Amino acid sequence: MNIDFLKRLLLFVVLLLVQVLVLNHIHLFDYATPLLYIYFVISFNRNYPKWAILVWSFLLGLSIDIFANTPGVAAASMTLLGLLQPYVLELFMQRDSDEALQPAIFTMGMPKYVYFSLILTFIYCIVFFTVEMFSFFNWGQWILCIITSTALSAVLILVVDNLRKKA
Repeated sequence: MNIDFLKRLLLFVVLLLVQVLVLNHIHLFDYATPLLYIYFVISFNRNYPKWAILVWSFLLGLSIDIFANTPGVAAASMTLLGLLQPYVLELFMQRDSDEALQPAIFTMGMPKYVYFSLILTFIYCIVFFTVEMFSFFNWGQWILCIITSTALSAVLILVVDNLRKKA
């Protein structure tokens, strides 16, 4: 087996367990839910095959759905995020940059990485909470859930990325 595959599998399992056992039980002010597993899709290398990103994203979303009892919501959102990640990453990369570049604070720089992760997190939260509520009747709560969950998740993603690269 490839060592990169084993690292990716370990990250998959760790993020799944942290989300299911700890973070799914946190709801700050009844709106903000930390969605740290988005980091899994954000961390794919530039040259990673697009089909593999989609498969990994779908499997993580499906696993989250199984444990969180949200049928198809996370799977659909993660699959869309996996589809968009390579294209959003290209917006923040120079054409002459390394093909095997992994998105991180130390490789992209703080401002670019913050914008990159914030865009993907915001897209994920919009899709996730739209499919979950499936109604615009209570649009105030919908907007609050999106904004607060995006902010909390983005902060956690930046912290984890910073800690992961120091280790």
